Amino acid sequence: MKIRKRNIFNILDSKSDRDEIFEDIIRNPGILLERIISTGQVTPEGEWYDQERDEWVLLLQGEATLQFEQSELLELKPGDYVFLPAHLKHRVVHTSIKPPCIWLALHY
Repeated sequence: MKIRKRNIFNILDSKSDRDEIFEDIIRNPGILLERIISTGQVTPEGEWYDQERDEWVLLLQGEATLQFEQSELLELKPGDYVFLPAHLKHRVVHTSIKPPCIWLALHY
């Protein structure tokens, strides 16, 4: 097995400027750690995430805003993290383009 280093801030290639990038870092039946790169993408109007598993998300770069079903807005800056319990309805209403948002999301 070859050990390979990677850099969380390295953005090599995107399919297009309109596509969000999802990259698995660790995946097994009980846990998913993924890197997400957003460049202006938001959750479509009227749609909500209602996830089966708990999620912890950390914003490493950029700025983003989450909205919760109760209309509460939560603005995130680099270094901010939030725990989202399973079935907490939420959506992404803003992600910065420059710099792009780099997230770490842990689903468990």
